[in-house]
Amino acid sequence: MKFSTSRSTLLKPVQAVIGVVERRQTMPILANLLLVAKGNELAVTATDLEVELVAKVGIEKINTPGEITVPGRKLLDICRSLPDDASILLETDGERLILKSGRSRFVLGTLPAADFPVVDDVQAVHTLSLGQAELRLLLEKTQFAMAQQDVRYYLNGLLLETGKKAIRAVATDGHRLAICELPVADQKSGTHQVIIPRKGVQELQRLLSDEGELALTTGSNHIRATIGDIRFTSKLIDGRFPDYEKVIPKPQANVLRADRTVLRAALQRAAILSNEKYRGVRLDLVAAMLRIQANNPDQEEARDEIEVEYSGEPIEIGFNVNYLLDALAAVDSEQVQLGFVDASSSCLISAPDGKGARYVVMPMRL
Repeated sequence: MKFSTSRSTLLKPVQAVIGVVERRQTMPILANLLLVAKGNELAVTATDLEVELVAKVGIEKINTPGEITVPGRKLLDICRSLPDDASILLETDGERLILKSGRSRFVLGTLPAADFPVVDDVQAVHTLSLGQAELRLLLEKTQFAMAQQDVRYYLNGLLLETGKKAIRAVATDGHRLAICELPVADQKSGTHQVIIPRKGVQELQRLLSDEGELALTTGSNHIRATIGDIRFTSKLIDGRFPDYEKVIPKPQANVLRADRTVLRAALQRAAILSNEKYRGVRLDLVAAMLRIQANNPDQEEARDEIEVEYSGEPIEIGFNVNYLLDALAAVDSEQVQLGFVDASSSCLISAPDGKGARYVVMPMRL
């Protein structure tokens, strides 16, 4: 393999895929990037066996086509260290890759391209086209509610569901639930569900921009998204996602409306003196008033009061303050609505019009 290109041309695909490369690897080749040069194109591939990214870029002239794997972060650091207008020559020499630029010369160790694990073509079971901004919104509004290293492995990911001319993202860790839905025109009959693992959600979210379309293809074991010159592929979590519809509270008799910014600020103040482990705060709802209280094992206490719109039954209920703050941060409207059934039931958080994302938070005993 031998070709010349500019620093910026080589740096772009390497930066696009490097996020998949873990710093600590069980297999040495997973720390490498696969470089494939043929025709007038260079393809750079990275994988951690769960997520695969392939970025392609045009090369004016490839002297000798070929493929090789090289240490990903070392190649990235070398490219970053060179001047912006630098020209780069890449050439394989036996089991080494030689990179030349001006008077600089680097010799990198390689591993055979044949040993690099690549995902085969995804046999499409379901396809969907939608805007990048739409998918990005779905992920941003829900991904924070995913579980982390839960033994219920299906909670360590995000449910993407299509059907009824809509696409819906759902995430839960068993204590809270986030759900966001958007209408889509390109929709086939029947519902289709897949669970994308945490790493896949994070990488996909990083790739999405506010403009342009993307094609989503799901197979029996993988999901693939083609975004411009980048191809994203992720394994799917094989499991049955909980019936989340059952945990969404039905119309509540006790509804609180408040200024979202004012409520967030009051909760943030109370959180300062909450128990560092359990992060509990007590909400005391009375007519037109919300009292917030937190304390900790050091006998320290925080109390706050804000004016709200509330005319329901008096309720005293406890929550993990971090869960409330995460949900409030994700609601877009200036006003926010919190619906309660009673002191032992979940709280439903949404915009007052009920549109957009909705969040369910389980109460906790204090």
